[in-house]
Amino acid sequence: MLETRPTPLLSIVAPCHNEAAVLPGFHRRATEAARAAVGDAYELILVDDGSRDATWQVIATLAAADPRVTGVRLARNHGHQLALTAGLTLCRGGRVLIIDADLQDPPELLGPMMARMDDGVDVVFGQRRSRAGETAFKRGTAHLFYRLLRRLVDVDIPADAGDFRLISRRALDVLNAMPEQFRFIRGMVAWIGLRQEPIAYDRAPRAAGDSSYPPWKMLRFALDAVTGFSIVPLRLAAALGVLLAAGSVLLLAYTIGSWATGRVVSGWTSMTTIMLVIGSAQLLVLGVFGEYLGRLYLEAKRRPLFVIDRVIGGPDNPLGAHAPAAAADLARGLYA
Repeated sequence: MLETRPTPLLSIVAPCHNEAAVLPGFHRRATEAARAAVGDAYELILVDDGSRDATWQVIATLAAADPRVTGVRLARNHGHQLALTAGLTLCRGGRVLIIDADLQDPPELLGPMMARMDDGVDVVFGQRRSRAGETAFKRGTAHLFYRLLRRLVDVDIPADAGDFRLISRRALDVLNAMPEQFRFIRGMVAWIGLRQEPIAYDRAPRAAGDSSYPPWKMLRFALDAVTGFSIVPLRLAAALGVLLAAGSVLLLAYTIGSWATGRVVSGWTSMTTIMLVIGSAQLLVLGVFGEYLGRLYLEAKRRPLFVIDRVIGGPDNPLGAHAPAAAADLARGLYA
C-alpha cells in the first residue's frame, strides 16, 4: 500500500500557458509566501494548458527539485478556465489559492488572505485598485464589462475582481460539483454565496511574456459570463420583437389610411429601409436564441471538461501512475 503525505493545509493552483520565462520567479515567490503562511504543509499545482514554449520542461524541472510541486499537462489547450478547473479538481488542500503564474497578482497577499479566512470568511478575493502595464483600451473595456455584467446578472459578481482568490474547502467542493462546460469561475464562486470579502491590491504588469487573452478571447469570455449567468439577452430579444411588432401595426395603420384617402406613398426607399431594419432585427433575435441553443447542445453531450496527458510530482498524486482508472471519476476529465 502506498504511503501518502498528510493532507496539506494549503493548495496553490496556477494555470500556465506559455509561461516558461516567468515560472522560476513565480515558484520562488509562491513558495516563500506559502512557507510563511503554513510552513511546509502546502502543495503547488502547475497546470500546463497546451503551451507551445518550454513551459512543461520548466514545470518538470521544478517538480523534480521540489516535492511539493505537482505538474499537470493537459492534452491540448483547453483554455484558462478549464485548465484552472483541472487544477482545482486535483488539489487536496483545506484552503486553495487561485492565482495566475504571470505574477500580475502578488503571491505575498496570501498571508493577509489567510488571516481573513481565520476569521470565518470562506472566500477572500482580490479586488484591483489599479492595473499597471495595461492599455487604456483594456482598462476601459474591463471597467465597462464588470459594471454591465452586474446589471445583467442576478448574481452579485464583484467588480474589478478576477480569479485571484483564496477559497475554503467547503466552497471548493460546491464549485467542483458544478458540471457546466462554459465556465466563468469568478461568477460561479460568487453564485455559491457563503461569506465572501474583498482585499484590495494593485495589479502589477506581467513579469515576462505576452498576454494569452487577445481581444477576441476577451469577447468570448465576456459572452460566456453573460450567457452563463443571465437570460437578460433573451428577454431583450423578446422586447425587441414586441417593439417591432408594435411599430409594424402602426405602419400598417398608416398604410391603410393612406390607401383609403388616396395618398398612396410612391417609391420603394421607405419600404426597403423597413424591410432591412426588420430583417436585421430578426437575424439578431435568431442569433441570441442560437447562442443559448448551441450551448445547450454542447452541454448535453456531457463530454469530459478536460483531458489530462500526464501528471508528475509526489507519489500521492490523485492521477499518478498508480491510479489512472480513477481519473474520470475524480476529475470529470479524462486521463490519456
